[in-house]
Amino acid sequence: MSKQDDQAPKGRKKLKKDGLKRAFKLLAYIKPYRFAFGLSLILLMLGSSVFLVFPWAAGELLAIADPDREAAYGLTFNSIGWLLLALLLSQASFSYIRTLLITYVSEKSMADIRKDLYSQLIRQPIHFFEQRRVGELSSRATTDVQQLQDAISITLAEFIRQLIILIGGLSFIAVIAPKLTLIMLGTFPVVIIIAMVFGRYIRKLSKNRQDELAATNVILDETLSAIAVVKAFTSEWFERKRYGRSVDNVVQISLRFARVRGLFIAFIIAVLFGAIFFILWIGASMIDEADPNGFHSDDFVQFITYTALLGGSLFSLGNFYEQLVRAVGASERILDILEQDTEIAAEAPEGELRLQGNIRFEQLAFSYPSRPDIQVLKNINFELAAGEKVALVGSSGAGKSTIVQLLLRYYQQQQGKILIDGQDISGYNLSQLRQNMAIVPQEVMMFGGTIRENIAYGKLNASEEELIEAAQKANAWEFIQQFPEGLDTIVGERGITLSGGQRQRIAIARAILKDPKILLLDEATSALDAESERLVQDALNTLMQGRSSIIIAHRLATIREVDRIYVLEHGEIIEQGNHQELSQKEDGVYQQLAKLQFEH
Repeated sequence: MSKQDDQAPKGRKKLKKDGLKRAFKLLAYIKPYRFAFGLSLILLMLGSSVFLVFPWAAGELLAIADPDREAAYGLTFNSIGWLLLALLLSQASFSYIRTLLITYVSEKSMADIRKDLYSQLIRQPIHFFEQRRVGELSSRATTDVQQLQDAISITLAEFIRQLIILIGGLSFIAVIAPKLTLIMLGTFPVVIIIAMVFGRYIRKLSKNRQDELAATNVILDETLSAIAVVKAFTSEWFERKRYGRSVDNVVQISLRFARVRGLFIAFIIAVLFGAIFFILWIGASMIDEADPNGFHSDDFVQFITYTALLGGSLFSLGNFYEQLVRAVGASERILDILEQDTEIAAEAPEGELRLQGNIRFEQLAFSYPSRPDIQVLKNINFELAAGEKVALVGSSGAGKSTIVQLLLRYYQQQQGKILIDGQDISGYNLSQLRQNMAIVPQEVMMFGGTIRENIAYGKLNASEEELIEAAQKANAWEFIQQFPEGLDTIVGERGITLSGGQRQRIAIARAILKDPKILLLDEATSALDAESERLVQDALNTLMQGRSSIIIAHRLATIREVDRIYVLEHGEIIEQGNHQELSQKEDGVYQQLAKLQFEH
């Protein structure tokens, strides 16, 4: 356990207070719809106030029924009937309009939050995603936002309604029967103290349940994302047990939560009903019909009705308070993402940057943020002129892919410089810099749309002719034409309906369409069969003409024609030269690799 973890409990109270302050920041999303939100609150207050008139009207009906008494304001049966009808219609109208307004506000504001969350997520640096799981981030953008929406559209409104009923009802009974009101209020402190004790434990269990649910979602997401691996290793039984254990943990926490909440509800009901019966007994003994200014049966009915409303409001406030606390927790998790520093600006920069492609690495050293004690690259120095092709060779973990990632500015090196056209890459706008690069990775990631959409990702406004030309250059057009839907063929999630070689050629077509000045090939042909590799290699040779190209390869046969080869070992360049020079170097690492590959 880290020192930070050890100190967490001590700062819990402050954290809750800070969390509440942070939650109010999300009210900024309601600001564009403040008129509709404000009007909905006014209608809510009007509707709640109208509701408070009904118990009073019921008492006045009893007063009219007594021949020895008069109703207030000279009301009659008919006038009270018309009054009740008017109140019912007005309350129905208030409720309908308020529901429309608050739904409009919640849907619009939550849509804005979802858009900002998504925008914020896709602009995070790579190391942000290395420290988090996809299922957890998905939960923030779905479950937490939904919880916040429920709080705004339902919970907050009901909380305010019950608060108005509580305050208004207390005011009414304080006027009708001050003595009984004081007796009733004597039960409140006990209820509140017990509610606070239970509430604290309930909130803790609720948080544990949410965390366990998030863990369950992570397992589900990971299993479905890697379903091919699961089936290949016949691990269905293992994943079933793993998911089952997580679900069982949720059930255990939920049952414990239900037991505590059940005890809390039982206590509240017992105290409330006990208090009500006690007050009924006291109130009944106070009725004095003979005294014109005394406490009458109609006053008693009004008092009982308002007391029942107060009990219901008090009980509901506890539930709604609990839901609001959960919403505050959800808002904290949402803000954790919204307040993260982003990698690139929200808007693409104006104008176009066209690089020549001269690249130089000077005294480069790097360690990953997650493993700062392990130096991945040490004293890396090499360069390539515009249009040159260089290859990086070495065993797994030698640092080849890291060099490409640093060039793309996925990470920031700790020492040294990377220069393009004589300027440090940190001086370029990140979006403009990456617009001049294209990468064909070893593991191709495809979107679950059509082939057209996946190729067009390299140039979103590409014409039909440009798409076809790119597919032809990547030797992908032949197999695309064999599909009945052609370019509009659905590739399935992650391109599952295509073979590895087909996915690779789609990725190459995407890179061709982008027409970059700098081309990065991360073992781009290693996943292809011999025939596909020949076709793709021909396309890549054409594509690399006039472009600065960095190739990472294990198959040395694909890099015989490059201008220079750099051999890496343990993060350092230990050999450099062309294929012929390195092949003739006695006892060289490249020579050993060449012998292993070309002689077997």
